[in-house]
Amino acid sequence: MLSIIVAKAQNNIIGKDNKLLWHIKDDLKRFKNLTTGHVIIMGRKTFESLGGILPNRKHIIFSQNPDFKVENENVKIVHSMLEIQEYIESEEECFVIGGAMIYNLLMPYVNKMYVTEIHKDFEGDTFFPKINLDVWKEVSREKGPKDLENSFDYEYVVYERREK
Repeated sequence: MLSIIVAKAQNNIIGKDNKLLWHIKDDLKRFKNLTTGHVIIMGRKTFESLGGILPNRKHIIFSQNPDFKVENENVKIVHSMLEIQEYIESEEECFVIGGAMIYNLLMPYVNKMYVTEIHKDFEGDTFFPKINLDVWKEVSREKGPKDLENSFDYEYVVYERREK
């Protein structure tokens, strides 16, 4: 089962120059809690932006570059949708963590989305696809804490795919 996890601005911006535009400590903690012990699927640029291998997670990196390599037992490089099929069909929850191209590519196969909605517009060059409420239903919404380490108003929203 594929799930998306993303933090996005209210104008759907998710990054600029391959970097996040905000630092929300509580959201990073939530990301870690939700994804630890699971498969995380991402594009090459997202992987490079992480700055290393995240502990206790199997990394699936989608790359069009046949020469791209990462020597680590917790990393698998894939080059086609066929190689992602086992994760789409898995009983286990696998998390799609970005970037924009990977979100767009895998959105039709996703059953659940964990979205941190930041109540501010940002300037950026990378967008999350618009959430179509005919396809997705909101199942929970929780206000995130705003304090010295979390300087934006934001909410954690969970969406599930509507029955077809």
